[in-house]
Amino acid sequence: MTDDIDQMLISALMDDSRRSLKALAQISGLSAPSVAERLRRLEERGVLKGYTVEIDPKHFGYQLQAIVRIRPLPGQLQEVERQIQAIPEFTECDKVTGDDCFIARLHVRSMEQLDTLLDRLNTHAETNTAIVKKTPVKRRLPPMA
Repeated sequence: MTDDIDQMLISALMDDSRRSLKALAQISGLSAPSVAERLRRLEERGVLKGYTVEIDPKHFGYQLQAIVRIRPLPGQLQEVERQIQAIPEFTECDKVTGDDCFIARLHVRSMEQLDTLLDRLNTHAETNTAIVKKTPVKRRLPPMA
């Protein structure tokens, strides 16, 4: 379990993962060494799994984002999973229950690139693709309390 101070530190890091120990100490009312110790314990317990950077894929030429539902053909589950892992434009993928086995997020530079990448899967799976128009809720933590 985490206490209120842990949750405050986690929230502050979610807002800006580059915050210094000094800044986190000011936010939490603890000393910088106490904050460092709390963060170390949160990391050891697996509560904090990493610190990250958020980028805008459009700055790297990725103009389109798609959500792809993937249903492997019989006997092709492992091959489809390998192919998804091998295509770096798939930036996120969940193995799910239901009619589809995978729900994936894909960033591409053009519709032609989207077709090319999906063609690599089509011999092993059926796909259903939706182009993302807007993201009203960015990835976020569920409530901690």
